Amino acid sequence: MLQELFTAQGEALAGTPWTIYPRPQMKRESYWNLNGEWDFSVGDTRKKILVPFCPESRLSGIHEHFAEGSILVYRREFTLPEDFNRGRVLLHIGAADQVADVYLNGMHVGHHEGGYEAFTLDITKELQKQNTIEIR
Repeated sequence: MLQELFTAQGEALAGTPWTIYPRPQMKRESYWNLNGEWDFSVGDTRKKILVPFCPESRLSGIHEHFAEGSILVYRREFTLPEDFNRGRVLLHIGAADQVADVYLNGMHVGHHEGGYEAFTLDITKELQKQNTIEIR
C-alpha cells in the first residue's frame, strides 16, 4: 500500500531537485547533475519520472508499486558542454534497487548488486558530446 505523505517542501518543489553538488567542499569544475525528468518504462508502460525520487513516491510523478521481478528502465539523453571532460569522467549513482545495469550510448558500462547502495562507474571511454544513458 502506498502512503499519501507529502510535506510542505514536497508541495513547493519546482524544477530539478537537488542541483547542488552533494559535497560542496569536494566540488569539481566539471560536475554535471542528472537529476530531473527521465523517461521511465516497465513493460509496455511508458511515463516520465522525476529523479532522484523512487517510482513509489508521489514526488516521482509515478506513485506506483511494481511487482517483484519487474524490470524498471530509466532513460535520459544529455549533451555535455564543450569543455566538460577534463580527464576521467565518473558517473555516480546515489542509490539503485537490488540490481542495476547501466548503458551509455548503447554500451554496457557497469553492473551493480546491493540494495539502495551508491556506486560509481568510469564512463570516460563511452562518453560523447551527446549521450543516452539507460539504467535497468
